Amino acid sequence: MTTLEELETDPHAALAALRPIGWVDALGGWVVASRALVMAVLRDPETFTVDDPRFSTAQVVGPSMLSLDGAAHTAHRDPFEAPFGLAETRRRFTGLVEQTVEELMGAIRDDGSADLRTTLAGPLSVAVVALSLGLPPASASTVLAWYTAISDSVSGVSAGRPVTAEGAAAFAELHKHVASGIDSPDALIAAAAQAGLGVDEVVANAAVLMFGGIETTEGMITNALWHLLNHPDQLDAVLADRSLLPNAIEESLRLEPAAAVVDRYATRDVELAGASIRRGDFVTVSLAGAGRDPEVFESPDDFDVRRSNARRHLAFASGPHICLGMHLTRLETLTAVDAVLRLPGLRLAPGSPPPRGLVFRKPSALNVLWDA
Repeated sequence: MTTLEELETDPHAALAALRPIGWVDALGGWVVASRALVMAVLRDPETFTVDDPRFSTAQVVGPSMLSLDGAAHTAHRDPFEAPFGLAETRRRFTGLVEQTVEELMGAIRDDGSADLRTTLAGPLSVAVVALSLGLPPASASTVLAWYTAISDSVSGVSAGRPVTAEGAAAFAELHKHVASGIDSPDALIAAAAQAGLGVDEVVANAAVLMFGGIETTEGMITNALWHLLNHPDQLDAVLADRSLLPNAIEESLRLEPAAAVVDRYATRDVELAGASIRRGDFVTVSLAGAGRDPEVFESPDDFDVRRSNARRHLAFASGPHICLGMHLTRLETLTAVDAVLRLPGLRLAPGSPPPRGLVFRKPSALNVLWDA
C-alpha cells in the first residue's frame, strides 16, 4: 500500500507500480502517472477541473487563475500573460537576472562553503518574481518566511490536513503587502486591477505567481545542482562542454520536477486506462510520474545530460494551466547554475539531503564546498 511518507520521501518506485493510473488510499484519490494520461487529463479541463472547493491552493489564498477554469480562468490569467512570453522575458529580465546572480555569488564566493538554497536560489527567485509583478520592496527573508508558511499549508491540505494558522497569518501579511502596491504606476499588479480584477483577486493571483515563481526557481536550481553534483561523470561532461548545460537542466526537470503533482477533480464519470473514475473523484496528476514513463524515456531513472528527448518532460504542466513563468524560471536557473559551476572544486558537503516533498520537491538545504 502506498503511504504518504513514501510519496514525500521517494515516490518514484510507487509511481512506477501505479503507472498508468491507480487508486491511493492515503490520498483518497487516483494518481495518474503515465505521460500520455497526464497529457490527456491536463488538456481536458471540462472533464478534469481545478474549480472545486477541495483545491488545496485555493483554500489557502482564495480563487485565482490556478483554481479556475473556462472564462473565469481566462479573465484571471490574461492580465498577467503578455509580460512572460519568451521574447519579452529575455528582453526585460536577462540583465537583471545576471546582475542579481553576480551580487549573490559575490557575497559567498570567498567563503568556501554555503547552503545554496538560502544564499542563492531563494533570494534570486524572490527578487526576480517581486520585480516582475511590481510588488513593493520587502526583504528576501520576509517573503521567504511567508512563502514557507503558505507552501507548507498547501502541502498539508493536499495531505488531508486543515489550513494552518501560520499559513493563514502569512497570507494575511502578503495580502497587505500586495494591496499596498496596486496603485503603483506601471506595476503588473496595477495593470491587473485596471483590467477589472478586484483587490482580493489581484492578491490571490499575485500570490500564486509569486510562490509558484519562488517554488519552481528554487526547486529547479537546487535539484539541478543536486543531480549534477551526485553524478560526477555527468558534471564532468557539462564542464567540458557548456552547451550541454541547458539540456542538463531539462533532464533534472524530467527526473525531479519542482512541482511534483497538480490536482484535478472529475466532473463526470469517465474511464481512463481501464480505471472507472466517478464524478467528484479526486485525481492527482503526477508530473514526476510522467517524467519517468519508460514508454517515453529510455532508462527513465538515469540522469543523462545528453538525453535527446529530455524536454518532453511535463514539469511545467500542459494545457490551459501551463506554467506562466516557465521562460523566466529557465532563465534564472540557467544563469544561476552556470555561475555556481564556475566555483573551483565544487562538491556536495557530507550529508547534504536529497529532494523530498509531497507537492513541492527539492532538498531542504543544498550544502556545498569549494576551493575558495
